[in-house]
Amino acid sequence: MLENNERTELSQLGEFGLIDKIKQGVELRQKSSFKGIGDDAAVIGTDKKKTLVTTDMLMEGIHFDLSYVPLKHLGYKAVVVNLSDIYAMNGKPTQITVSIGLSSRFSLEAVDELYTGILLACEKYNVDLVGGDTTSSLSGLTISVTAIGEAEEDSIVYRNGAKETDLICVSGDLGAAFLGLQLLEREKKIFKENPEIQPDLSGHDYVLERQLKPEARAEIIDILELEKVKPTAMLDISDGLSSDIMHICTQSEVGCRIYIDKIPVDHTTGIAAEELNLDPTTAALNGGEDYELLFTVDIKDYERIKTNPAIRVIGHITEKSDGYNLVAGEQIIELQAQGWNHLNK
Repeated sequence: MLENNERTELSQLGEFGLIDKIKQGVELRQKSSFKGIGDDAAVIGTDKKKTLVTTDMLMEGIHFDLSYVPLKHLGYKAVVVNLSDIYAMNGKPTQITVSIGLSSRFSLEAVDELYTGILLACEKYNVDLVGGDTTSSLSGLTISVTAIGEAEEDSIVYRNGAKETDLICVSGDLGAAFLGLQLLEREKKIFKENPEIQPDLSGHDYVLERQLKPEARAEIIDILELEKVKPTAMLDISDGLSSDIMHICTQSEVGCRIYIDKIPVDHTTGIAAEELNLDPTTAALNGGEDYELLFTVDIKDYERIKTNPAIRVIGHITEKSDGYNLVAGEQIIELQAQGWNHLNK
């Protein structure tokens, strides 16, 4: 989705002209960014900390639909979902590289719009764009972002450290991004059936923003550091709470109990769910793309986090033989991994 109607063919610039155009808008902020865009490789470095690296690829038609996703929002989101992975390791992101595959239907103005969002995310999260690649594509738009971060070796948190009696915590609220996607898909379907009907998304700003322009939870890392709490295991919720807690449990060789009445759902998510005739708790469990942090802490750290409104305790870790369970009142239900699976048809 492109907001202005001007069009400059990319063939007028060529690959190196496009790279130079992108480079013009890039500002380096990190001391560890020695050399950015323009050479055979970026040069980054720090003497005392470990380097963290993560990569995510977004494919048109799989991860996004340009009929309702603005290119600026897409660029922003492509960066944020990668930075979220760095925060999920208890690290701080410092640099990114961005590679894009473009079909002939994209113009320079479209690329500008995409990179406007990318650079806005870089500015907000204080990271540097230091390189990447551009290539032609026969299948629409592909975006691959690699995020680089740093952390002290003894501060890094993995998925495999949860232990019995640890508390299961989550930041923010869940399910909103999934409901935002369902609203957009509903309006797309209505418009395709009758182009005379304009989309009606009024009153749903929160869930739409959570889908189109998510934020990484950098402040949670700062809160935990301030409170001197190091999670025992952590990841970000991209595939859905049910699937992601099971990732922690599987790698930590433990079980879990999640209390359904403790799962945080924003009231606007509930309103959207009611309109769509969906269960908000099911959206929270299985929807994905919330990019909240899901982590476990030693029970002795409860006093340090219990009063912080940004963190909710939603369950606890059990021994492996107990399995993965959802508790609803007196009823115990086996938790199913029904979140996003990238290789399912």
